[in-house]
Amino acid sequence: MANSGKPRAVITGITGQDGSYLAEFLLEKGYEVFGVIRRSSTEKFERIKHIQDRITLMHADLTDQGSMIDVITEAQPREVYNLAAQSFVPTSWKQPMLTGQVTALGVTCVLEAIRVVDKSIRFYQASSSEMFGNAQETPQRESTPFYPRSPYGVAKVYGHWITVNYRESYDMFAVSGILFNHESPRRGLEFVTRKISLGVARIKLGLDTEVRLGNLDAKRDWGFAGDYVRAMWLMMQQEIPDDYVVSSGETHSVRDACEAAFSHAGLNWEDHVKVDPKFYRPAEVHLLLGDSTKARNQLQWKPEVSFRDLMGMMVDADIERLQRENRHGTA
Repeated sequence: MANSGKPRAVITGITGQDGSYLAEFLLEKGYEVFGVIRRSSTEKFERIKHIQDRITLMHADLTDQGSMIDVITEAQPREVYNLAAQSFVPTSWKQPMLTGQVTALGVTCVLEAIRVVDKSIRFYQASSSEMFGNAQETPQRESTPFYPRSPYGVAKVYGHWITVNYRESYDMFAVSGILFNHESPRRGLEFVTRKISLGVARIKLGLDTEVRLGNLDAKRDWGFAGDYVRAMWLMMQQEIPDDYVVSSGETHSVRDACEAAFSHAGLNWEDHVKVDPKFYRPAEVHLLLGDSTKARNQLQWKPEVSFRDLMGMMVDADIERLQRENRHGTA
């Protein structure tokens, strides 16, 4: 593949929320962007369709070592961002083996491909606040012990430590971003913030009357995905590879998210939210709150979108999306 002289980056999980924002960000920075996708009869490109003509999509699978080696060999990237995962926590109880194969061993697959092809390539691993799980201290920082409470969290702990292991064993530039919850209008419909924002939009437009949710007392540290991909890139530009917590430093309950979203649309959440025990997790994570002091000091990073603005942005986007679909007769 002819080299354009631009820096090159490979993104696994490019069709996901984070992958799409990172691809946009890197294109703005002048990168040539390669996205890894699985061969599938139902490939979903809606998050990247506006930039699809500016990126190169390559087929590979995180459970197939040979295909990842081929991607790294062909793309010749300077940076690889591993964002692909089975990332919905409740699904990880229903599909624990798949979650382990993709979310845990998939990390080794990408690291091993880099080790084999070119050890100078920089690697970013998408670690998660779910690794803290039953948090041993609050707020959680880089030194906080992990205590995952789901197969997803357990798989992410493996992915985190294998990244550290390759960094120390092979002197590779491999970093982990321990990202706390980050949302956007591109969040999957199964995630609670998007479930709330879409529910508000449907109620506001008279398409529905209620939203059914699980534990309203669960507390999370929520930020905007567009802010968090900036932190990923900054980690990859440092002289020394290291791991960083990326978070807003504020905690809000699911109830707070309901209040912010419904009030943005001029509605009272208590009139429309119903608690349904079927949405409770087998092992709940009650409180996540990140201390991102290290990222703020060393990377000069800070989030720009507030929690209330984030929920408002998501509600507005869902109202606009539903109105557009309604005009085209697809709502």
